Amino acid sequence: MNIIYLLPSEKKPAGGIKVILDHSQIINETKNKFNSSVLFIKKKKSTKWKNSLTKLINFKTNNYLGWRANEITVDKNITNQWFKSKINIKKTLNFDKKQDLVILPEIFAHFAKDLLIKKNINYAIFVQNGLALNFTSEHKILNEVYDKAKLIISVSSHIDRCIKKAFNINQSKILRINQSINSIKINFRSKSNLITYMPRKLPTHSNLVLFFLRIKLHKKWKILPIEDMSHENVVKTLKKSKIFLSFSNLEGFGLPPLEAASLGNLVVGYTGEGGKEYWKTPLFKKVEQGDILSFVSKIETTLNNQIDYKLIEYHRLVILKKYSHDNQIKKIIKMLNILKKYF
Repeated sequence: MNIIYLLPSEKKPAGGIKVILDHSQIINETKNKFNSSVLFIKKKKSTKWKNSLTKLINFKTNNYLGWRANEITVDKNITNQWFKSKINIKKTLNFDKKQDLVILPEIFAHFAKDLLIKKNINYAIFVQNGLALNFTSEHKILNEVYDKAKLIISVSSHIDRCIKKAFNINQSKILRINQSINSIKINFRSKSNLITYMPRKLPTHSNLVLFFLRIKLHKKWKILPIEDMSHENVVKTLKKSKIFLSFSNLEGFGLPPLEAASLGNLVVGYTGEGGKEYWKTPLFKKVEQGDILSFVSKIETTLNNQIDYKLIEYHRLVILKKYSHDNQIKKIIKMLNILKKYF
């Protein structure tokens, strides 16, 4: 019995893909009757040329169809460039209706119509961002594929609400599998006066915040953008920093702010919607999106107040317990038990 995850081929680290790779690895490491593999897809060269030509002649349409099933191909040259998960890689788009169940990310849910439903292949949908459900404007197809999915996997309460709002889906069909963060010991004495942020998230906002912050920022504080770093270096940087600035935007969950808090940072900024699930004081200070001056003021207040590391450690441990790897494994095992009846 095979659980096959369909994924876009990426050259750089992507949090959503890493989550799915971890799921696949957990399935293979858990004692059960399932095997798991991942299938990386990309657009055909002919499709890329067609899209480039369409842009060149400025052809416009009111319908956004997204990637089409007949426009994709398997990336057979995918290598372990940036992920270290121990995974099996599938290199064909052929599926066995008796042995395979395919799990599609929400951005590729519409593929189920041509790739799976017509061939009687069982499938589920993995939604990591409830605000990306409309990846295609072909809403009738979306209604059908969500209705016929054996299971819909979610990672947050915000995503649950989005799914139920967008489709006529019963809660019993939605399975929440919590995100997990690694439990790492923190030496607060080794932290420096460092503020970190991710510039790829809403760069216009982050540039404005740093502009207004520059005058009153004491020379003993440094600001470091987290970019072009391996996951290991991201962890090392967050272990050193004291404050993390969140510029999350329309996220289904928003893992970076949670990871920053788990590594002993005070987090100031946007919840990204999905982050409301864990955005609680004293670790998190909420700023309404777009309120740049309030963002700057809350950073200044945080800098002027003495940091209570005992309080931070207590709430950090609460987060680690709630979003533990063990809890994630239990939910994945529950998923496998649900899927057994389709084989």
